[in-house]
Amino acid sequence: MPIGHIGLNVADLDAAKAYYDQVMPLLGYEEFFSTAEEFSFRPVDAKPGTFLFFYLTQEPGDYSRHRVGLQHLAFIVPSQAAVDAAHDHVAQLGNEVLFAPQEFPQYHPGYYATFWIDPFGHMLEAVHHGMDL
Repeated sequence: MPIGHIGLNVADLDAAKAYYDQVMPLLGYEEFFSTAEEFSFRPVDAKPGTFLFFYLTQEPGDYSRHRVGLQHLAFIVPSQAAVDAAHDHVAQLGNEVLFAPQEFPQYHPGYYATFWIDPFGHMLEAVHHGMDL
């Protein structure tokens, strides 16, 4: 069974909502719900699948993928073209792209992905596996 949901804290909930409203549809997600205290996305076609929840942080401080905790989130997309489209969009938004779309054969043949940093410091990945897993 997939993971039920993942929750991410952000320092600015409104800015996170504006950003993720643009990015999540490219990754195969749609809005699940939104309130003043939190918002959530769910997979469009992969139900059941992992939901993603966003919350306003309760303590000050910056997130770092280099400390203990979440290192990155990877979203499986249906094609290499979808990886390319995600990359192009986040690059246009001005996000730091760590790896442009390319194959990563060290993971397995056909592993095609791009990695970037969202405005809140989270490393995200769009990946097409190019094979049935």
